[in-house]
Amino acid sequence: MSGMPRISLPMSLLRLILRRFAVLVATGFGLGRAPFAPGTVGSLLGIPIVLALSLLDGRPGVQAAIAGALAVVAIPVCDIAERHFGRKDPGCIVADEYLLLAIPFIDRGPLWHWLCGADVPRALALLVAGFLIARVCDILKPSPVRQSQALPGGFGIVVDDFLASLYAWVILWGFDGLVLDKLL
Repeated sequence: MSGMPRISLPMSLLRLILRRFAVLVATGFGLGRAPFAPGTVGSLLGIPIVLALSLLDGRPGVQAAIAGALAVVAIPVCDIAERHFGRKDPGCIVADEYLLLAIPFIDRGPLWHWLCGADVPRALALLVAGFLIARVCDILKPSPVRQSQALPGGFGIVVDDFLASLYAWVILWGFDGLVLDKLL
């Protein structure tokens, strides 16, 4: 062990690497730079997260805890990216969209199982409806969602999507029970 050379990175290089990684994550690995509707394009990254969390069907508390942890992770990532770009909540920052997309799907059923053949039409209808409802809630920003954008830094970027996701959860819950249960 003592014969091994010790590698140490200068702190400035480490900060640069972490900042670039945070910007990469914040921009959805480049999807947030889409020329049209970057928030919607970037939100597509949330679909695998939604499907992964659906494997925890029947454990909404665990789903909520993981979704909450993703929201907490999004705060510093978005904060670093906002400082990097030098302006308030630039459209290319989409980590708040895709990391919080799971919230409307908490306790909505075993989507992954349904997609694997158990109920493909229901899974697809729920995924499309949930995605569209989440996007509409984020775009329209009903009160107090719009006002929360005034909060500073990454917290302000994430909290509006968190609140919009809660609206979307309620609407998707109603849509699932009142519409999909009757149709499918």
